Amino acid sequence: MTPPTTPAFSAEQQAWFERACARINPQRLQQLLFSIVDIHSPTGAARAASEFMAQHLAEAGLKARYQPMTETSGNVLAELRGSGGGAALMLYAPIDTHLDLTEAESEWTGARGEADMQPRAQSLGDWVFGLGASNPKAMVATLTEIATALIEAEVPLVGDLLVGMADGGMPVDISARNHGGMSNGVLHLLNRGGAADYAVIMKPWNWVYHEEPGMGWFKLRVHGTLGYAGVPHDLPAFRSSVVPAATVIQELQAWLLDYAERNTSGVVKPHGWIAGVRSGDPERPAFPSAITEIFFDVRINPRTSPAEVKSQFADFVAELGRRHPEMVLDWEMYGSVPGGTTDADNWIVRSAKRGWEHIEQRPHGSPDLLGGQTDGTALRRYGVPTVRIGWPWPAPNPPLPVAEGLGGMGATYVPDLIPCAHKIMYVVIDTLTRTRRELGL
Repeated sequence: MTPPTTPAFSAEQQAWFERACARINPQRLQQLLFSIVDIHSPTGAARAASEFMAQHLAEAGLKARYQPMTETSGNVLAELRGSGGGAALMLYAPIDTHLDLTEAESEWTGARGEADMQPRAQSLGDWVFGLGASNPKAMVATLTEIATALIEAEVPLVGDLLVGMADGGMPVDISARNHGGMSNGVLHLLNRGGAADYAVIMKPWNWVYHEEPGMGWFKLRVHGTLGYAGVPHDLPAFRSSVVPAATVIQELQAWLLDYAERNTSGVVKPHGWIAGVRSGDPERPAFPSAITEIFFDVRINPRTSPAEVKSQFADFVAELGRRHPEMVLDWEMYGSVPGGTTDADNWIVRSAKRGWEHIEQRPHGSPDLLGGQTDGTALRRYGVPTVRIGWPWPAPNPPLPVAEGLGGMGATYVPDLIPCAHKIMYVVIDTLTRTRRELGL
């Protein structure tokens, strides 16, 4: 059932909205953000952070529990029930950080002591720095503040508010921690009590998105023969894998740019980046490697399946081989997550756009094309209509040095979060103060 019209806020709903927004406390939000950033929570090892948040949400007045997945990993699911007859709306954010920052990891990341590359929190004025301070922990803190303010404002809910936070949200696959990552946590959450009619995922960029890309991970290998530095370069029995890989990298980079253009549709432009090259042994530099491996992540439009992307890449490698018959190549797709979309006319999307326009006081229009992947794809694949709402990002002119290239994932200017909190609060009240029939359910 679809509502025939888009109902505006009633005077009563507007009063509830204003009352709830007035309870949003930036200082309390910042204090929670500092506390959660100060708990190191790399993918597959977010237990301490999740347990902390379960306790915090319980103290705020929700029925909250920690859901263990392994000895080191677990999720948070909290609930605030309404009077009955309404929808269940989940506010969701991952809780794990993209890096672990061990000594070995710091070498390949090039970390040089930047404020956003530290597993401990720093606060300076309205800023909070530390690993994951913006993505994902600003989302964790903001969604918690929304739920807390809603309780304090005593808004009479009809539907049920769920707050979900899961480990495994980062686009990684940590084999040593039961393959944490690639949305394993949110799938666990959904299978264990996290059933919802709608979901809101908070992620950077000040737009409303009804869809997000998936991702495909590939390895492309250039084969040669094991060599020795003491022999001439014209030795007929030797074939380098390393030198031809330079040509392959340039060809692959051009293909990635073309792929993104060819597969753009809706609000998604599926970028891809070469992540690294692996070859040889630094302890044996006299012996050129027989194999050079190139690995990369390419994003997948919701209207393109991982199998179709695999086919497109196979065509590229075949053509590359025809143009360079001297090369010996093989490849594999070793990871994939399909993209996800929600009908743009779904209640949750329309409500989010109304809320965005209510706060911004301007039409939403067409958002910037999106390439970032989130757990929102998993929510949608599990049948939960999901909308993504964000904030201006990255925050300009941070007062402490931050790493280039990551877009400020560990630097948060707290005042930027507040308008986003108001937009999400609009969706919460718009959705949870109505009956299921009013929502078209």
